Amino acid sequence: MSQSTTPSETPPIEQLRTVVDLLENPTLAQIYTYVLQTDRATVEDMITDLEIPQGTTYDYVRKLENAGLVTKTREERPYEFAAEPLSITLTTDGEARTITAELVDAVGRCERDPDIDVYLDRHGMDGLATALEYAHEYVDGTVNHRIMARELDLSPMEAEIILQALEPVVLQHRSDE
Repeated sequence: MSQSTTPSETPPIEQLRTVVDLLENPTLAQIYTYVLQTDRATVEDMITDLEIPQGTTYDYVRKLENAGLVTKTREERPYEFAAEPLSITLTTDGEARTITAELVDAVGRCERDPDIDVYLDRHGMDGLATALEYAHEYVDGTVNHRIMARELDLSPMEAEIILQALEPVVLQHRSDE
């Protein structure tokens, strides 16, 4: 079962395909996150701030717009875009996993943060999502890297590295709330 809080006229399966692309394409994830976190984001701002080629930026913004994940907020040029936080819960075999804007942000950072990239390569998307849950508790002070390492069968060093890498993601999204 899947639930989504993203309003869209796009059929749910097509929208889900774009969400999956967000988790597989760090550049697409960066653009979505940028629009989410930037008031009145324009394509020119994205090109400059994210250092993404113009053609790629236009293609990806159009893809996100077609999926209903970003919306045009200004009809005159330069177009401005906004996004709502993404939250899609997938349940299979009784186990639920929620795809959030925060997880998309973490994926988008993997090109700039080798610690996130290595962790994602080693533990996959579910592992990164789990580490993000621990990062919330780490920021709250209720979990440390040793607890995470023990519970997930990681080395304490690997747990500490990923928690430190994900801490800015958690803090950014808390400040956006």
